[in-house]
Amino acid sequence: MRNVAILGSTGSIGTQALDVIARFPERFRVVALAAGKNVALLERQVEALRSTQGDAPAVVSSAADGPGGLMRAATESGADIVLAATDGAVAFDAVFEAVRRGIDLAVANKELIVAAGELLVAAARESGSQILPVDSEHSAIFQCLVGEDPETVSAIVLTASGGPFRGYSAEQLATVTLAEALAHPTWRMGTKNTIDSATMMNKGLEIIEASHLFGIDAARLHILVHPQSIAHGFVAFTDGSVKGQLCAPDMRVPIGYALAYPRRLVWHPERSAEPGGTMDDDALHMLGARPQEALLRLDFERPDPQRFPCIALAYRALERGGIAPAVLSAANELAVAAFAGGAIRFVDIPGVIEAALEEIPQRPPSLDGIREADREARQAAQRTIEDRKHRCSVS
Repeated sequence: MRNVAILGSTGSIGTQALDVIARFPERFRVVALAAGKNVALLERQVEALRSTQGDAPAVVSSAADGPGGLMRAATESGADIVLAATDGAVAFDAVFEAVRRGIDLAVANKELIVAAGELLVAAARESGSQILPVDSEHSAIFQCLVGEDPETVSAIVLTASGGPFRGYSAEQLATVTLAEALAHPTWRMGTKNTIDSATMMNKGLEIIEASHLFGIDAARLHILVHPQSIAHGFVAFTDGSVKGQLCAPDMRVPIGYALAYPRRLVWHPERSAEPGGTMDDDALHMLGARPQEALLRLDFERPDPQRFPCIALAYRALERGGIAPAVLSAANELAVAAFAGGAIRFVDIPGVIEAALEEIPQRPPSLDGIREADREARQAAQRTIEDRKHRCSVS
């Protein structure tokens, strides 16, 4: 039995994690739920857990409880593992304290690893906490590396769906709408992550995450566009062999792997709602094809850095190191919110991020320094957004 605390229980990852947990009452017990402002859904989650596991979680908090609610959920609930599925920096303190106490961390918060991954990995190494990636791509790499000597790793390849604008020209990208940006062809995600997929910043952020999580430098980290979203990542080794991980694009698979590690769950989310459901003898289905498909095609292509400049910005931030990844992440968050709110165009997002990267001076990372960089980056991004709005209104 593993006690689980979920930070961000009402979000996409949190709700899918609860779906996985509900199928294995003999394996998992939810001891804490921390949500944002969706109190109505949080209350329904508490009632569902009360009916299935016999009582409510020991700690339940919402945004009204402030950072203290997250801290109690992570450190005072008796959790063996904390699932960090919040957005932004709101849960940084709670997550770091849990890791310092040796509590395992299943991490689905990009901003946390991008901005503070170097510090978090060091804290986990000191305490003995395990950091288990939930993102499908990093879960794939993690699985490929199990049992391997890190010295034999030649390169890591992350795959990207390409988002809704994979085939768009630069002229088409200049006029895309929010609704089009949110129409992801494969994954079910929140607004921020879906827009990041459309700009391909999500893959840039994941490159930074991979560097922190797996100790790989930028030169050995690569991206391939793979529209089927079935092959999630590859590891190339020094002997010329390549290992990959494939499964259907369902976030419950990497969530379940992280929560149950080092064991695997015995189930298949598409085949059975009951624990113990197994794959049938359809080989294509095993590889991630939809049931009864007669053909499974896997395509790979290089991303276009001209149409998707956010990728190059992420590599630049990784190579600079220090607080640069935190600046990149914060400026991107503000730029995405501005696009979602109609303040800037889709193609303006990279310019807002680049301006912040160039404005904020470089310095070594520390938790306080990362918070300060986050604040400075948001201010710089906001100035660029206001300037662009002013120029558009004048013209």
